[in-house]
Amino acid sequence: MPATWVVCAYEGPVRQLLLEFKERGAVGLVRPLGDALARAVAAAAAPDRGQRLLVVPIPSAPAAVRRRGDDVVRLLARHAASRLFAGGRPASVAAVLAQRRGVADSAGLSASARAANLADALVVRPRGERTLRGATVVLIDDLVTTGATMAEATGVLSRAGADVAGAAAVAATRRIRNC
Repeated sequence: MPATWVVCAYEGPVRQLLLEFKERGAVGLVRPLGDALARAVAAAAAPDRGQRLLVVPIPSAPAAVRRRGDDVVRLLARHAASRLFAGGRPASVAAVLAQRRGVADSAGLSASARAANLADALVVRPRGERTLRGATVVLIDDLVTTGATMAEATGVLSRAGADVAGAAAVAATRRIRNC
């Protein structure tokens, strides 16, 4: 797993805000959560390598997108990239990852079970390798629990030739010790 930058722990008010945003459709929270994510992306992308900065969101499961009405991680990615751009660091969102197959709900799974659940579940979309070429990539998600998703996505992107500078998220559970 690459170095992962997060803004805060997934507990208390932060946990409640993320749940409201993701599960209860509080889309107005995209601004504060996206602003927080932009800070984590900037830290993960430092130092500036003089390459295009691509923010690559972890794809939401198709069923979650249908239930929520949108891909919430992609919404956060768009806001974070626009904040970085407004602050003088051109960044764009590259939704180059897709789920190759369904995965089980990871709630309650151990770190090793999560890794097994995600093994070979992600793929780079057609023409995604061309998008990634010559760019600095920061992988993003809203929440990091065990790091299994970030590790799997990093491996897929690296095999596609991406320069993965790091990963960023709004929050992480206390299980993550190196954030």
